[in-house]
Amino acid sequence: MRPEPAVTEVVAPASICRNCGAATSRNYCAACGQETRVQLPTARVFLREATGRYVALDGRLWRTLAALLFRPGFLTREYLVGRRRRYIRPARLFLVLALALFAAIRIFANAPVIIGDDATAKTAMGSDEEPIVKFDEGESGGDINLIPGMVIHMDRGMNLKVFGANTPWSRELRKRFDHFNRLDRQEKSEQLFAGMVRYGPYAMFVLMPAFAMLQMMAYAGRGRRYPDRPRRYAEHLVFASHTHAFLFFVCVLALAIPSSAVRDALALWCLIYGALATKRVYRGRWIGLFARAVLVGLAYLALFAFVVAGLVFVAVLLH
Repeated sequence: MRPEPAVTEVVAPASICRNCGAATSRNYCAACGQETRVQLPTARVFLREATGRYVALDGRLWRTLAALLFRPGFLTREYLVGRRRRYIRPARLFLVLALALFAAIRIFANAPVIIGDDATAKTAMGSDEEPIVKFDEGESGGDINLIPGMVIHMDRGMNLKVFGANTPWSRELRKRFDHFNRLDRQEKSEQLFAGMVRYGPYAMFVLMPAFAMLQMMAYAGRGRRYPDRPRRYAEHLVFASHTHAFLFFVCVLALAIPSSAVRDALALWCLIYGALATKRVYRGRWIGLFARAVLVGLAYLALFAFVVAGLVFVAVLLH
């Protein structure tokens, strides 16, 4: 009896990934991760793929926002230990919420009186609402020192004057300021407000990395007692991204919900949140965390004031 020939399994030839050229026999390429199906999706499938992963009730967007708002420091710890797939990445979250904040400012906020006193606030705004910055009685104004050797003075009428060096640059400034000074108070407020909204996002991309640098300086050391404390700048940058994203989210809620009780509760939660987030991410005793927080906070407030003054300056110059 003649033996039967051995049966060999026939394997379908592997397809080629259209993106990287690697051989693959699965739905996704093992080399680059692109799907191997090349036919175009229907409109329904296209929209579902575009929004479902982030906007669905169990999607990353809502999961990330819930953790960001109610679990201080949680997203940072999850990212640092490597659990990243379930949440939106820090840089993307920072960018999305920064854009959402400035969109909310455009939608919900009106141009306020930036500087004034009680009387000018009532006449300019038609209400008893306080101006954002108010001069005390007897004060003639304030100085802005952005350029070495040059002082920019703003008086109670929001008029800008340049003192110091007599250069082509300072003379051009005087021309710009003369045009600005001819506007009435409300027009000045609207111009400054529009400039801050327009250029504010650029300032955030300066403040957030600067905050990370301040954190790294405050927590510099060998870290023998707390080995899992962030040390590298990139780790502090993750914490800074989540912290600023939280502040942006809270500001959006405060603008969208016109309730003083809600805004007071959000302000209180910001203070509690900052303490709990720092404790969760950086570990350590409360006294040490508090001391570092005071130093970082003072430095950050000084930088923030400088950036705001720069925004005022740019809003006048580039109008």
